[in-house]
Amino acid sequence: MRLRRKGDLICTVLLLSALCILLYFQMQSVSQWADEQKGDGVSGTERPITVQTAEAVSQTPSPSAGSSGENICRLGQGVERGSVQAATLPTADPLPWSYRQYLWQKDCREFSQIINQVDKCRKVNGEPLLLVSIKSKVEEFERREVARNTWAREGRVHGLHVRRLFLLATPANQSALASWRRLVQHESQVYRDILLWDFQDTFFNLTLKEIHFLKWLDQFCPAAEFVFKGDDDVFVNMENIADFLMGANPKADLFVGHIISQALPIRSNRSKYYIPEMMYGSGVYPVYAGGGGFIMSGYTARRLYGASKEVDLFPIDDVFLGMCLLRLGLTPQTHKGFRTFGIVRPSAAPHLQTFDPCFYRELMVVHSLKVPEVWLMWSLLHDPGLTCARKMSARRPFRWKAKKKATPGPARKAKH
Repeated sequence: MRLRRKGDLICTVLLLSALCILLYFQMQSVSQWADEQKGDGVSGTERPITVQTAEAVSQTPSPSAGSSGENICRLGQGVERGSVQAATLPTADPLPWSYRQYLWQKDCREFSQIINQVDKCRKVNGEPLLLVSIKSKVEEFERREVARNTWAREGRVHGLHVRRLFLLATPANQSALASWRRLVQHESQVYRDILLWDFQDTFFNLTLKEIHFLKWLDQFCPAAEFVFKGDDDVFVNMENIADFLMGANPKADLFVGHIISQALPIRSNRSKYYIPEMMYGSGVYPVYAGGGGFIMSGYTARRLYGASKEVDLFPIDDVFLGMCLLRLGLTPQTHKGFRTFGIVRPSAAPHLQTFDPCFYRELMVVHSLKVPEVWLMWSLLHDPGLTCARKMSARRPFRWKAKKKATPGPARKAKH
């Protein structure tokens, strides 16, 4: 019994000693953090955080506006405390770690370019140039390959000369892609359609990809009359795009896509589009285009580049571009041929075959297709034996046909 009591006493002393040591180190950490805050000239438990609203975007320039590449950031580089207006979060902050990293680095917006294509936009036979720019990731080679061999082929399409580019950044998980740099270099040498920048290719960094592309366009492709920008998992009817642009003025504002208005920030931290209220207030987002695909004139693209330098970065690239449009006072046009949320079978036509090539023939952009589906649809649409009803004008929005009354006999399939 005495031995047991002695053992319990020893365990209690050891546990109390360990607890005291932990408390000591915790107090040291808190004291060091407080000293750093005083050194930054900030008192209290938190520092101010910039809150953006749709109204503020059109009036307030970015803190880093006018930096025009003088300070080049490096991969993984953060911003020193005290060097930006929006830095430290409250100590009891519920945000995911990725948002903390984003806020620390959000004013680091100039990164070096690893792979460039300086001759991509040379004029050919004086034809108007349509630059097709596609957001992709290093590991998505299969998607790039199917786009190269189907809808994103370079060459002449209905009076426009199409040129293609893929927009890449450094893989977030480089250990899983040990030889990625050599593979991308080889891919660039073969196809001459890769732009690669030295920042991590993450969801939050898609806005960096947006502003770096606009800068590249301004520097290396000022002669582009029109620009298509989209994702690598879309199907694009390039013939319809060319028909739509026929007669359009490349020296005037033009921005067309699936336009979203009155959208509210998502407050659920389970969504990848989650935006906390401290990052964006209670107002609605500005009008913006779904990022699956949209078209703009070269004139508008250059104006957007100027606006992008005056608007604070935002982690959702579609919304950021809407902020830039708001800054310009430019209202984008919507077109029902852009299906950036994919194709949804309407309740009025429950027997509709949404994978009918004659249906795709009337559209311009369809988002969220798998590689085999892109191959199949492009092959079916370009089959010489394909017969469809008279093709509608690409300038007219797509409309569902009215449902016909049932007639005796075999059921009739709706034609679209």
